[in-house]
Amino acid sequence: MKYKEGSLDTPTRHAIDWKNQEFYDEVALDNELERVFDICHGCRRCVSLCNAFPTLFDLIDESETMEVDGVSKHDYTKVVQNCYLCDLCYMTKCPYVPPHEWNIDFPHLMLRAKAVLHAKGEIKKRDTILTSTDQIGKFFGIPIVAQISNRANSQKWIRKLLEKFFGIHHLAILPKYTSKHARHLFKNYVTPHMKLNPDENTTGKVAVFTTCYGNYNDPPLVKDLIKILEHNGVVVKIVEKEVCCGMPKLELGDLQSVDDLKTQNIQQLARLVNEGWDLVAPIPSCVLMFKQELPLMNPEDKEVSMVAKHIFDPFEYLALRNKSGNLKTDFKNSLGKISYHAACHLRVQNIGLKTRDILSLVPQTELQVIERCSGHNGTYAVKEEFHNISMKICKPVSDKIDAFNPDRYTSDCPMAGQQIKSNLQGSEDPQHPLTLLCFAYGL
Repeated sequence: MKYKEGSLDTPTRHAIDWKNQEFYDEVALDNELERVFDICHGCRRCVSLCNAFPTLFDLIDESETMEVDGVSKHDYTKVVQNCYLCDLCYMTKCPYVPPHEWNIDFPHLMLRAKAVLHAKGEIKKRDTILTSTDQIGKFFGIPIVAQISNRANSQKWIRKLLEKFFGIHHLAILPKYTSKHARHLFKNYVTPHMKLNPDENTTGKVAVFTTCYGNYNDPPLVKDLIKILEHNGVVVKIVEKEVCCGMPKLELGDLQSVDDLKTQNIQQLARLVNEGWDLVAPIPSCVLMFKQELPLMNPEDKEVSMVAKHIFDPFEYLALRNKSGNLKTDFKNSLGKISYHAACHLRVQNIGLKTRDILSLVPQTELQVIERCSGHNGTYAVKEEFHNISMKICKPVSDKIDAFNPDRYTSDCPMAGQQIKSNLQGSEDPQHPLTLLCFAYGL
């Protein structure tokens, strides 16, 4: 086989062999890390994406040999801890992804290393708690607790104590919690008295997976999604039962917890698909989890594969309706100048910039598209040791927005929007694309 500098072949993703004991073999893992790090060292195209690559290259450049063999294998963990599985190196930069013979899948190699660290018990208690989103949401969603915690998060002295004793950076923006959960507000909800309007791309009825964030932190986001779908003739219901999609635990390397959550969700979602429902979730990471990561972890599971084919990003779904002529364009308000940050886990879905496409339909709307990571990742940006790095990663995004001077700025990922806000010169809050579309429709 001839070696090629890069590849024009369609990238392929190998299944994650996480149930195989060899997956956790530390010697084999270190050998593979050394092989891949050596290739990355000779390329360095990914240096601008996140801090994993600068960390790696600094370790190499500061070693005695100035090669990978001069880096202590103990220091490999420093690279692993700075990877938050955004997947952009695989999707946008690396010329050596499969089917190239060098077979580089950097994010899933980092996932394997994280899984080994987790299996060895080398995970901070803080990180285990932060990734338990359902448990956190239920506790901080208790009425009195929600009020106290939201107020406490704005107190500098409390945040200093939180940093000292729990490792949460005192400047990191933490999500607010509400006692009025989306799943309570829309319990047993089904669109009343609407004629089903299927087309060649969609069934015309959607079951909404609210997600932990939509449920515990931002119920208005779920409400906006329902209003937009119904305005466009789509029958809507809420998934009867759901737990976390598993993405936070995946990023921790806790693959058994990911599988446990999958078992609880997939049975419910597969039944809905069999009943003719399409699935939509308002958070890109959750959609990606069902579309990509769970199928790669469970390649033989037919129900997982079926759910993957029938779950959509909201704007992907609206674009499919538009393709069939079933998207309304009766907009009442223009949006003006908008800076739109395309979230990493949306870009990785390989669906194109559907949010941009739909918002561009609104008359007198000018869009600036920013395809660069915000550095948030759900937990990375709130950790004491990584917050300042995350803000540095976010700076090119905020600089572009400041230079564009938009009327509004937005991101498909609400947490990325808040991260961007903390880096901007102004004090305006981000608005989610679904909220912008609701305003455009006059809903």
